[in-house]
Amino acid sequence: MALEISISVERWPIAGTFTISRGSKTEAAVVICTLTDGPFIGRGECVPYARYGESLESVCAEIEALRGALINGATRDDLPALLKAGAARNAVDCALWDLEAKRSGTSVVALAGLAPLQELTTAVTVSFGEAEAMAASARNFADRPVIKVKVGGDNDAARIAAVAAAAPASRIILDANEGWTDANIIENMLAAAKAGAVLIEQPLPAGKDAILSRIPHPVPICADESAHGTDDLPALIGRYDSINIKLDKTGGLTEALHMQRTARALGFGVMVGCMVGTSLAMAPAMLVAQDADFVDLDGPLILKEDRAPGLVFEGSRVFPPSRDLWG
Repeated sequence: MALEISISVERWPIAGTFTISRGSKTEAAVVICTLTDGPFIGRGECVPYARYGESLESVCAEIEALRGALINGATRDDLPALLKAGAARNAVDCALWDLEAKRSGTSVVALAGLAPLQELTTAVTVSFGEAEAMAASARNFADRPVIKVKVGGDNDAARIAAVAAAAPASRIILDANEGWTDANIIENMLAAAKAGAVLIEQPLPAGKDAILSRIPHPVPICADESAHGTDDLPALIGRYDSINIKLDKTGGLTEALHMQRTARALGFGVMVGCMVGTSLAMAPAMLVAQDADFVDLDGPLILKEDRAPGLVFEGSRVFPPSRDLWG
C-alpha cells in the first residue's frame, strides 16, 4: 500500500489577544502533515511565520511538492536536501518520526536514543502592552516559577520594572523580538539587570546585532531570530550567551537535536521555545527540552482550547506526551 499524504490547515482561537512588539493575533493558524501507511498514522504540526517569509499557502505548497519523494521512500535524513529549514520541513520531519514510531511499535524517545522523558517547568507569557496592563497580567502569574515578558517598544524600562514588582518571586525572561536599538539597548539591559531578569531574548534585529560583542551583558542574551539552525552557531559566539531552539526554525526534531548538541559543545546555554500552536507542535519539542536551561512551551496555554488528547499541564508543569498525541 502506498504512503498517503494529507495536508490540512487548522485555526485555533486564542484566549483573548496575543501581542508582541511587531503585532497582535487572535488565533493560531497551523498546518498539519499526516502520513498514513495502512493502519499506521504519523502527524506533525507547524506554524508558518511571516517574519521568515512563510504563509499558510507557501508552507502547504512546500509540503505538497514533497509528495512524490515521500511516496518513493524519502526519509528524515533526505529532507535537508529536499526542503529548506522552516515550518514545512518541521511538519514533515515530525510526521516521519511519529510514523516510524507507530510502525516499529516503539517510541520516538527510544528511536532517538534518549532517556525516558521527565516533566518540565515551562515559562508562561505576558503579552506586550502598557506597563500597568502587563503588571496586572504578571500579578496573575505571580506564583509561577518563570514568566516570559514581551517587550520591544518605547519605555521598556517602565514595563520591566512594573512586571518585576508584580511578580517578585518569579524568574523573568524578557523577549524583545528584535525591538530594541543600538541607542536604547544599554539602558534597557541595565533596567533588566536592576529588575533581576535572568535572560533577554533577541534584543536587536537579526543581522544588526554586532554591538552585542562590544558591550557588557549584565543579563545573559539569547539568540532567537538570529539562530535558525546549527550552521548559524559559530557566528553567534561572543554576541550571544544562549540560543532559543524552535522546531519551526530548525525544520524539525532531527535538526533541533543536532543543534542542541552542537550548542552545548560550543558553550551556549539552551532555551527551547515555540510558536503559538497546539500540543501536537509542543510534543516533539519536549524531547529537546529535556536538556534545556529554559523551557518555553506554553503555546497551548495561550489558546482558548487545545486539541484532545493534548499535553497535560498542571500550573507551569508540563508532562510528557501520550502515545495517542504523538511519538
